[in-house]
Amino acid sequence: MPIIKSAKKRMKQNVKQRARNFPVRSELKTLFKKVLVLIKDGKAEEAQKLMPAVYSIIDMACKKQILHPNNAARKKSRLARALNELGGEGGVKPAVAEAKVEKEVAAE
Repeated sequence: MPIIKSAKKRMKQNVKQRARNFPVRSELKTLFKKVLVLIKDGKAEEAQKLMPAVYSIIDMACKKQILHPNNAARKKSRLARALNELGGEGGVKPAVAEAKVEKEVAAE
């Protein structure tokens, strides 16, 4: 337990801030994992529908300084890359793209 008055005040502030930040952090982790599971299961359309909600919660966490801006950008980038590799959001799987290029080269 803190003895100094300023330390006592700081402890009270920390408790309030933790209570305020916890729901945002919890929601962020939940949605992030949910999208990753959908991508892993190959459900691109469902993952695509959840992406705006995940981006929104990541941006909110960044705005409230729960996440560092670089950390937020990295999370968003990794989700987008995973979804694109799956074939969602107009992306094509790399193996499929390579096969198409090989077919076109062979046809010529």
